[in-house]
Amino acid sequence: MASLIFEHLKKVYPNGFVSVDDVSLSIEDGEFVVFHGPSGCGKSTILRMIGGLEDITSGKIYLDNTFLNDILPRDRKLAMAFQNYALYKYMNVYDNMALGLKLRDLPRTVINTRVKTAAAFLGISDILTKKIRSISDSERQRVALGRAIVCHPKVLLVDEDFAHQNDDLRKDMIHDILKINKELGITVLYVTNNYEEAVSLNSRVIFMKDGKVIEDSI
Repeated sequence: MASLIFEHLKKVYPNGFVSVDDVSLSIEDGEFVVFHGPSGCGKSTILRMIGGLEDITSGKIYLDNTFLNDILPRDRKLAMAFQNYALYKYMNVYDNMALGLKLRDLPRTVINTRVKTAAAFLGISDILTKKIRSISDSERQRVALGRAIVCHPKVLLVDEDFAHQNDDLRKDMIHDILKINKELGITVLYVTNNYEEAVSLNSRVIFMKDGKVIEDSI
């Protein structure tokens, strides 16, 4: 199971700005949840706190009853897709997707199977030997998603800027993350400030404003 629970989550920056203000939510295993609201409402900050990229001022986050607050980002069973793909341009697609698995010292046969399975799932098997600098933005986006799913995460966190605000890339990205959610059963949290996009996904939408949840379409 991959349930997420937030208990009175709060983020206050040193200048006094309250980014997230007493947010409590329960997200079930396998859900596709959209966080929607204007820029600065705290939705991306929540994703970054889940991933361990932002310190939590107060409150608690649990993943499958495991208290996440004090767990290092690399030890959380999560994958994150943010604006910077963080791909190594001098390496080929295969090595980029395999890097995280190699750092975990997984056997070569396991790495090979996972990379090739993820590549086939995302339709990028034909570019595994190509350098990152020679492939399209759409392909880079899929490589970044592939690198995330080879680690078999329980939860995938996706920020709207992952698609660089390009309409075609966004459509490709939404198609891919919906497929990851439905076919792999990975819980997905997706952030967007586009209302039409948020309500068109036929998913649960968390509406936020000024750091608070103002509506939950559950």
